[in-house]
Amino acid sequence: MSEQPLLRADASAMISLEPETNYAPNGIVSRTLLATPSVRLVLFGFDAGQELTEHTSPHHALVQVLSGGCDFTVDGVVHAMQAGDLLHMAPGAPHAVRARERFSMLLTLGRTAKP
Repeated sequence: MSEQPLLRADASAMISLEPETNYAPNGIVSRTLLATPSVRLVLFGFDAGQELTEHTSPHHALVQVLSGGCDFTVDGVVHAMQAGDLLHMAPGAPHAVRARERFSMLLTLGRTAKP
């Protein structure tokens, strides 16, 4: 069963991200906050040492670290990120992430409208 996004696309709302962030021992927890044809927001909680191996996305992506720290590799360059840092990834950029400590991040995916 898929979880419904926390925010509705047809209604304005404000949420606090910290209480909505979930963590799992030795795991990664993701939660879709908003999903529309043009944008998707996903909140992640990583336990220390967890990682996502290298992959790509066809979308523009913004990663904002909310708490803790991680090593985010994009196009072979490692970025040591901490709370308050923002990273842009171009479509198709190979990337991976490893949690140096327990951390949370907000991923914003911009989807290109189909003609």
